[in-house]
Amino acid sequence: MIELRFVAPDLRRLDETDAELVACGVFADERPFRGLAGLLDWRLAGRLSRLARQGFVVGARGEAVLLPVRPRMTADKLLLVGLGDRAAFDTTAFGATLDRTLDAITGLAVKTAIVELPGRGTGVIDAASSATALLERLTDDQRDALTFVEKDDERAVYTKKDAETKRAARRA
Repeated sequence: MIELRFVAPDLRRLDETDAELVACGVFADERPFRGLAGLLDWRLAGRLSRLARQGFVVGARGEAVLLPVRPRMTADKLLLVGLGDRAAFDTTAFGATLDRTLDAITGLAVKTAIVELPGRGTGVIDAASSATALLERLTDDQRDALTFVEKDDERAVYTKKDAETKRAARRA
């Protein structure tokens, strides 16, 4: 099982974290962008907002947009994943969007990525629900490293759930 790594949602901390790609979600009905997308939009001088105004980035569920982001970021690429409408986003949508994100990262042959879990940056999905769904999907993951964007006070939820999952696997 992959080791869980975390980084705070802070531009300086993101810059210090080695990754080929940064992935985050955007809601179709939320402008300006919030969460990691909002931070990255600021770093990219409003580029994401411009792409949204032009209709290039919509935020529809299932949408995936890959953008080059050097030299403004240390990562090479940014993957924006559509989350659909905020009010319709639930644990089912979280799972589907997480699958879409992880599949896109695999398809791009990315070994190191920073990922904001869908809906976490704006608090639509709680840490316990996202930890459970994430760990179900990462049991046989072969990536070198995935680093998840999470506030310091929420990381313990993931590490506790990860330890429980590993104990259960050893017992089985």
